[in-house]
Amino acid sequence: MTAPSSRRQIINLFFPIYLPAFLFAFSQSLLLPVLPLYAQSFNIPYSLVGLVLAGDALGMIAADLPAGMLMRRIGQKRAMSTGLVLTGLSTAGLFLAPTIAWVVALRALAGVGVSLFAVSRHYFLTEMAPPASRGRIISLFGGLFRLGRTLGPVVGGGMAVLFGLRASFLLFGAICLLALLVVIFLLPNLEVARDSDMEMVVSPFAHLWRMLREQFRVIATAGIGFLFMQFVRSGPTVIIPLYAANVLGLDVQTIGLVLSVSAALDMALFYPAGMIMDRKGRRYTIIPSALGLSLGLAVLPFTYNLFSLLLAGLLLGLGNGLGSGAMITTGSDLAPKRGRSEFLGMWNLVGDLGATGGPLAVGALADIIPLAHTGWIIALAGVMAAFIFGVLVGETKKRAQ
Repeated sequence: MTAPSSRRQIINLFFPIYLPAFLFAFSQSLLLPVLPLYAQSFNIPYSLVGLVLAGDALGMIAADLPAGMLMRRIGQKRAMSTGLVLTGLSTAGLFLAPTIAWVVALRALAGVGVSLFAVSRHYFLTEMAPPASRGRIISLFGGLFRLGRTLGPVVGGGMAVLFGLRASFLLFGAICLLALLVVIFLLPNLEVARDSDMEMVVSPFAHLWRMLREQFRVIATAGIGFLFMQFVRSGPTVIIPLYAANVLGLDVQTIGLVLSVSAALDMALFYPAGMIMDRKGRRYTIIPSALGLSLGLAVLPFTYNLFSLLLAGLLLGLGNGLGSGAMITTGSDLAPKRGRSEFLGMWNLVGDLGATGGPLAVGALADIIPLAHTGWIIALAGVMAAFIFGVLVGETKKRAQ
């Protein structure tokens, strides 16, 4: 596909999918500096604060598979709209939440909405992005998502200072409403393909079991590789702050500088990563990304001051940036025509399990072994991911449907 046609596709996708995704990522990251302090305002122990912070992840994990099944019934556009409504209302509801039980329930409900939005968004990208330009189209999506995640905490923190902790929840709801209006009026009505007219009378679980039988090998190889990739990608967000503070003795502001520099390099690589995926193949970004992240984690224990820690952070940012959009693109490549919505639900479930399990694994391992050794163990997940995608899965661009 020529570069001009690829650019036209990107322009055509800006309002229906890129803009809502950016708004959604921005609204979610508004809560990053607010939620921990908001949870503490209920005078609860740290364990319950952690439950509040993990509430949306629990909701996502529970809803990923049902989201793919529901999308077959109600269509992609309705599923995305429903996800925005659930997430916006449940998060805005935190403004009035009277007890911590209500807070946890609302966060879990928000996670259900996030799952509906994410799975239906992935389905849309899979259908609308041709394999020849899929890497660039999805990596740009990843870049805009990262931009939203970068800008949100600044605005959320400012809102909390000016108007109180709960004000960010109302802003979140307003942004979700804006994204909902964009989806309703600008997103094409893309229905999930059916095998026959009798499909609607078949149990939704029948489609799921059939997909699992037919795609078992793919899920057992590429799915496990995706799980390891999410492990190694999410680990540094926990390990770097802990190592910098507890071993190097750096203050919070300096740690924030290291993370910001790493994130800036990460964000700068999203479009080059997409071009490499389209021109050379997906594994030409996945394997360097996995090994780069592993190497960054492996050298972290040898850092001894701010400068050496910055170098390790840059290596981690390079690794993560090279993989921008790679897992979404790979999932799209592997998604079959029959059972596509259920497959993408399963793919998102694997990713959410890895993203949630990475920080949990770091915390559990750091309690029993030195932090440096924890980083090495997490780094092994990246090596395993590189092996799986390089040897067992191979190039998925050739298999795209």
